[in-house]
Amino acid sequence: MIHLIGTYECKADAKGRLMFSSAFKKQLHPVLQDGFVIKRGVFQPCLELYPMTEWNLMMQKINKLNRFVKKNNDFIRRFTAGVKMVELDASGRLLIPKDLCDFAGIQKQIVLSSAVNIIEIWDKDKYEKAIEDASVDFADLAEDVMGNTTIDEVS
Repeated sequence: MIHLIGTYECKADAKGRLMFSSAFKKQLHPVLQDGFVIKRGVFQPCLELYPMTEWNLMMQKINKLNRFVKKNNDFIRRFTAGVKMVELDASGRLLIPKDLCDFAGIQKQIVLSSAVNIIEIWDKDKYEKAIEDASVDFADLAEDVMGNTTIDEVS
């Protein structure tokens, strides 16, 4: 499993291309040539960029769902809606498909933010608002999510 670190700002050009962070390129070097899957965020108006190895692990989990359970089938359809395969071009740029730019409200200023094993791609203003909104109750959230685990369970 990949463990990415960092938050980086960049700009998108008129075609939706962004210069991919060199720091992320270094972290992803072993799997960079395999490409990525980009999709709509589940909980926020952002995009999720999965290295292909991580996408394949996610698909193994999803493939275990019983598709004759309507809720599972609905989830699979929504989770994979708008999914696209993307690669870095020879100049190190990533082309974000227009429909996904529209979904995330991506204009020109972009934030690339690590989310453990994937990269979230945000419109900068939306990212800052999401971080600001979350900071108000982050202590409570941290306690709810991590407070009932022991160190051994986390590591």
